[in-house]
Amino acid sequence: MSEVQGQGFSRRGALGTMLAAGAVTALGAASPAAAAEPGVSDVDSPGMRGQTASGRVYELRRGNARAVIAGVAATVLSYQVDGEELLLTHAADDVGEGYQGKTILPWCNRIDHGKYTFEGKEYAVPINEPDRDTALHGLLSFTEWQPVRHTRDSVVLEVQQHPHYGYPFHVAFRMEFSLGRRGLSSTLTARNIGSGPAPFGTANHTYVKAASGTIDSIELELGASTYYVVNDRLIPTGTAPVAGTPYDFRTAKKIGATKMDTAFKDVRRGADGLATVTFRRPGGHTVRLWMDSSYGYLQCYTDDGPAGHPPRSGLTVEPVSCAPNCFNTGDGLVVLPPGRGWRGTWGLSAS
Repeated sequence: MSEVQGQGFSRRGALGTMLAAGAVTALGAASPAAAAEPGVSDVDSPGMRGQTASGRVYELRRGNARAVIAGVAATVLSYQVDGEELLLTHAADDVGEGYQGKTILPWCNRIDHGKYTFEGKEYAVPINEPDRDTALHGLLSFTEWQPVRHTRDSVVLEVQQHPHYGYPFHVAFRMEFSLGRRGLSSTLTARNIGSGPAPFGTANHTYVKAASGTIDSIELELGASTYYVVNDRLIPTGTAPVAGTPYDFRTAKKIGATKMDTAFKDVRRGADGLATVTFRRPGGHTVRLWMDSSYGYLQCYTDDGPAGHPPRSGLTVEPVSCAPNCFNTGDGLVVLPPGRGWRGTWGLSAS
């Protein structure tokens, strides 16, 4: 279990521990700095819709790019470049399926049997995938994050994970989505505002849409040299090299008929420390997913069994901070000491 060092946060109490000047106070009232900051919109701004099934909806625009972010689960609902929708998503007034676009917290993927031990104590969290007897994708997938700041090309949202019977830890999260020269960027900050160590993991479940037909024709380059072998409940039983398997996408190749609900590690990085996954989509833009070193794993799902849209309409390659079932194995688990923080950034670009 890895422990995160200090990240230079200042302490302001409760929600304020997460927020820079110009956001909100710990009591939720707008600060004078926020009121005076040029370009900052309030919650009734023209670029934001009111309540939907996905919560408040925030539109971002910059140049030829447009993104739509929903408050529930800090969800990426849309990312368009030159008018082309790049994501497989759902309408804001629908609940959606397959966790499309959601930020997953305070754990991602599965906890086997919904049980884990932390610092010698046993805990149990709700089973929400009964056919596999697992606890899937954390506790915040249907919780709305609150707006802190919304400008033409960015939005900042925040949420707290309050202590829970099965997760008795207090963690505050802050998310900024922005459109810039690297495309759509997402920066998540976590801070332990409780009195004891707190474990957590995170991922984002955005699907890249097939430009036409199915994902079979997408040429995928995913520079990871190791994948997780799993049992019939998708719980890891070990790891293996990708070499010589259908999961070897270190050199770009078409997905074809390959089926994956597969986690990867030992991810290739550039000199800048970023890992990049490339989706070459016939008939549409090439999409690139990039992530910094705080995200050390990838989870790939080929969308083989959805309801409500044709199979293999989209492909998710999730930036992930930890391995599946990390609350039991410690593989990539982040442990935040009281008052300490974690930050990770990933993004999407198109050409």
